[in-house]
Amino acid sequence: MTAPLSRRGGGRAARVAARATALSEDQRPVRPGLIGGRYRPLTEAEVTRIHASALVALDEIGLSGAPASGVEILTGAGARLGEDGRLRFPPALVEDMLAKAARDITLPARDPRFDLDLSGQRVHYGTAGAAVHLVEIDGQTYRESTLQDLHDAARIAHQLDNIHFLQRPMVARDLTDNLELDLNTLYACCSGTTKQVGTSFSDPANVPDALDLLHMIAGGEAAWRARPFVSNSNCFVVPPMKFASESCETMEACIRGGMPVLLLSAGMSGATAPSTIAGAIVQSVAECLAGLVYVNAIAPGHPAIFGTWPFGLDLRTGAMCLGSGEQALLSAGCAQMHAHYGLPGGTAGGAADSKLPDMQAGWEQMCSNVLAGVAGANMVYEAAGMHASLLGFCHESLILGDDLIGQALRCVRGIEVDDMTLALDQMRAVCMGGPGHYLGTPETLDRMHRDHLYPRLGDRTSPRQWEEMDKPDLVAKATARKQEILATRSPARFDAATDKAIRARFPIHLPA
Repeated sequence: MTAPLSRRGGGRAARVAARATALSEDQRPVRPGLIGGRYRPLTEAEVTRIHASALVALDEIGLSGAPASGVEILTGAGARLGEDGRLRFPPALVEDMLAKAARDITLPARDPRFDLDLSGQRVHYGTAGAAVHLVEIDGQTYRESTLQDLHDAARIAHQLDNIHFLQRPMVARDLTDNLELDLNTLYACCSGTTKQVGTSFSDPANVPDALDLLHMIAGGEAAWRARPFVSNSNCFVVPPMKFASESCETMEACIRGGMPVLLLSAGMSGATAPSTIAGAIVQSVAECLAGLVYVNAIAPGHPAIFGTWPFGLDLRTGAMCLGSGEQALLSAGCAQMHAHYGLPGGTAGGAADSKLPDMQAGWEQMCSNVLAGVAGANMVYEAAGMHASLLGFCHESLILGDDLIGQALRCVRGIEVDDMTLALDQMRAVCMGGPGHYLGTPETLDRMHRDHLYPRLGDRTSPRQWEEMDKPDLVAKATARKQEILATRSPARFDAATDKAIRARFPIHLPA
């Protein structure tokens, strides 16, 4: 006969105290690097057909627009330059470079706690984009984004558990000089967070100064090369099937400087990519395979993210529709292709077409974040804060996104099935002479914080409790959290001597 479960007395105080103690990383209900991949929108035969079609596109169509340096690099590796100026890639060349490509890489952060293990189908969420507006919640208005806005976004992201990396989400529109823009973007991001940072460069000539700045932050070039905590987000192609010449030159300079690169192909389905989901994935895969050949022809095994980012398009109006079900499928299908190649991959998820953090934004952000995550994308970019189809960024939405991504990560974690979780012993004890419910059982109390994720800002009270608390507003709570974060000094700030040296060398616009 099974002994009845113990009652809640006795050790209840100890259990309450234990629950108040922060869980170790491996016991948290969600955490960076949970393994996805259980959702597969494509069959294996369909994956094979997409790969084969991408090889045909590279061999027969190829890409135009490579800079002279790229033509030399790629033809030296085995690509063919046609009389029409297009570089074509034999399948054997692509397969050879796939064999040389970096796998199971780790993207370092300034703080090793935030390193990103991209092996297998480990999932991470972060920001991205180049929004030109900040969403002002109070007046429900859009204004041009500034360097301070960008720095504040980095500071906020640093404090959010489910934002695992910061790729620059906004352009500092108050800076007009391109070199100062690139340098101050780096400074604003790196002084705001010690998580992995991603950025772009407006001119390849700006890369050497940017690397000098990163060497100063790291403590020397050798320290930087050992742990490159900033990646180059590189739109090396202008879809369809055309290299972006200056971006390619930037990529070459970043590779020589030891910086990881995100090979970013961002065609718009129906405009700069085929309108079908399968066709848009084929083109994006083909373009990124060309980028992979490029990178490994320069430096075999250099860390590169396979960045297939095809975007949806509303064919009635020509507007981007990043919050659509089609977008979610595009991103999930791309994640499946990354897994097919065994490459570290990134795709878009979580951007909203809605202009404000409202119900429309909620369904749009959750749909693509969940599908990209459960499909196993290593890096899900634009996962929080982005509105108006990438035109606007919102600090409050970034904070609300932390809750939302937490729930998406819980879906990524999936369902554990073992003797303990099947709970037959609990069922026997509760149902056969026990209390007839599972509230307060040792197993329920032991697992309540390991199996269940509780939102920080989301409201689960009853209508009566909600009224008694003066009907708290979700966005208002996010604003209060923002003010709390920004009221404290950023833990990512550089030491005084380093900051003084940086300011003596570069025109830094943020106040000391």
